[in-house]
Amino acid sequence: MKALIVYDSVYGNTEKIARAVAEAITPSAEVKVLQAGEANPSELESTDLLIVGSPTHAGRPTPPIQEFLNKVPKLSQGINVAAFDTRSQTKLVRVFGYAAGRIANNLKKKGGNLIASPEGFFVTSTKGPLKEGELERAAGWAKGMLESKK
Repeated sequence: MKALIVYDSVYGNTEKIARAVAEAITPSAEVKVLQAGEANPSELESTDLLIVGSPTHAGRPTPPIQEFLNKVPKLSQGINVAAFDTRSQTKLVRVFGYAAGRIANNLKKKGGNLIASPEGFFVTSTKGPLKEGELERAAGWAKGMLESKK
């Protein structure tokens, strides 16, 4: 299985989650991790699993992730997808929503097979760091995706 993880990270927290997810699925998959600006949608032709992650900014993914998603063509049948975000627990963020659900909906509309509920990982403040245990939770989320495919 070939997996592609595309992420954007402003303060490094989302990148840490992306790499924890990659490490968790590496025994079962050939994994490529790319920042959104480096990702080419043509790579999806040889991908079985696409995971996209972004910090939550005003309830949405960051502009680089939105740009990547806009370039993603209709996904060929059989591409499994998943989405995650990093988020704080402020009331303001809860009003606007989170990025992961929007990413997942975008990928589903393009034909992706959502294999895990969109997941959010918490930071202690806008710049982070990640809350304790979030890297381990990310690894568990990733392993759960692989289990759901069996």
